[in-house]
Amino acid sequence: MPYILCNDVFKIYKVADLEVVALRGLDLLVERGEIIAVVGASGSGKSTLLNILAGYDSPSAGTVRVGDYDLLSMTRAEVVEYRRREVGFLWQQTSRNLFPYLTAIENVELPMILAGVPADERARRSQELIGLVGLEHRIKHRPETLSGGEQQRVAIAVALANQPPLLLADEPTGELDDETGAEVLSLLNQVNRDLGTTIIVVTHDPAIATSVERAIAIRDGKTSTEIRRVVTYERKIGGTADRTREYQLMDASGRVQVPRQFIEAAGLGDRVVVEAIDGSVVLRKAED
Repeated sequence: MPYILCNDVFKIYKVADLEVVALRGLDLLVERGEIIAVVGASGSGKSTLLNILAGYDSPSAGTVRVGDYDLLSMTRAEVVEYRRREVGFLWQQTSRNLFPYLTAIENVELPMILAGVPADERARRSQELIGLVGLEHRIKHRPETLSGGEQQRVAIAVALANQPPLLLADEPTGELDDETGAEVLSLLNQVNRDLGTTIIVVTHDPAIATSVERAIAIRDGKTSTEIRRVVTYERKIGGTADRTREYQLMDASGRVQVPRQFIEAAGLGDRVVVEAIDGSVVLRKAED
């Protein structure tokens, strides 16, 4: 059983007299300890998916499980427990992650205070986390005296304070310059390696797809493609660079999104003939 299971997930919002479908039968499987990117244009449904996984929103239909939690049937009390114990969240806006009147170390300690962690354990773990993000020399500084990259580093430590097995990051580099953003992504990869935390990074930047082992693209409320980074033997000994492979995703009902350029090149319309030929599935234009 995968750690995260999304099967045929729908999310419908009602705006005035209109219904807006944000997710349209989305499928997603994530193994424990993976770090993946979810990539998509604005309005594709990626933020909706993240809010559902964070417990901030609930799906309209389908199956969403994270570990032992069924996110479609949780009570209000179970949602609070889920957010406190299972998931850490990193917002794009650095100001939303930290309390401005607390120092870096106090911001890290706060979630543990709310969870009832003893003072000596809080002190030990907050020092460890500040060290993990490389800000031992800034522990007494308030957010206003920290750079954007330093604020995101502290925010990562805050998100990890209660040792959640899942970390969700919503556009964590969106307000940072390219160099600082790369440093934050490198830190997330380090957290994944050192702590075994499952991490999902949601972004509109396709370049981030090459910074993690697996990237899932969402289009029109459904997972459409998957990009996997392939590390060659030569790479491991300091040779050639990583390669990537892109796959189209097929859901449990056999649905797959065919790239628009292939549809146009083949002259396919709204009806096609599907044939199995020599072990391959072939789509061809339907004849009148």
